[in-house]
Amino acid sequence: MRWPWIVGSVWLLGVLSACTETPQTLRKTDAKAWDAAQNGFVAPGWKSGDQSSWEEQMRNRAQAQNEYTRAPAAAQ
Repeated sequence: MRWPWIVGSVWLLGVLSACTETPQTLRKTDAKAWDAAQNGFVAPGWKSGDQSSWEEQMRNRAQAQNEYTRAPAAAQ
């Protein structure tokens, strides 16, 4: 007779614990992308708060990940 109560209590505890989960966001949505932290983990040559510098760093990063520019030219 106690099993339905135990199973029901565990189920209710599981359902209620899912309702209390907090959002797991790390960044502020109202901040500009180029306004970042002043620490040692930023790319060299990048200035925090400068939009054009941030865009240049993003272009360089995307170009470095481009497989067509990374592969050596085919010998003909």
